[in-house]
Amino acid sequence: MEITGKIIQVLPPVSGTSKAGNVWKKREYVLETQETYPKKVFFDFFGDRADQYPLEGGQTIRLSFDIESREYNGRWYTSIRGWKAEHLDGDNAQQPVDNNYPPVDFPPAPVGDTAVSGSDDLPF
Repeated sequence: MEITGKIIQVLPPVSGTSKAGNVWKKREYVLETQETYPKKVFFDFFGDRADQYPLEGGQTIRLSFDIESREYNGRWYTSIRGWKAEHLDGDNAQQPVDNNYPPVDFPPAPVGDTAVSGSDDLPF
């Protein structure tokens, strides 16, 4: 799955050791979509990807991710685990296209006197 948005919060790195003695780490972020009604999405990069995709606040990215849910003590928890981030900032950025609406070309604004005369040709 993919989502595009701006990084609005970078949380401190988290690390630890598993029960099996393996060291792990993750980086957590909050992304805000750039829609009419923006949504905030909390996600993380785990393991090697935590260092592979260092992100900073204010960056616009396209995030590829997986959603995973798991049960613990009778309750369900859902996480969004990123596996790839593409930067969309800068000169070579690919801006997302909203295909729901066709582009609109407006005529240029009139220049000069725009006062309405008493003899216009409007039918109403």
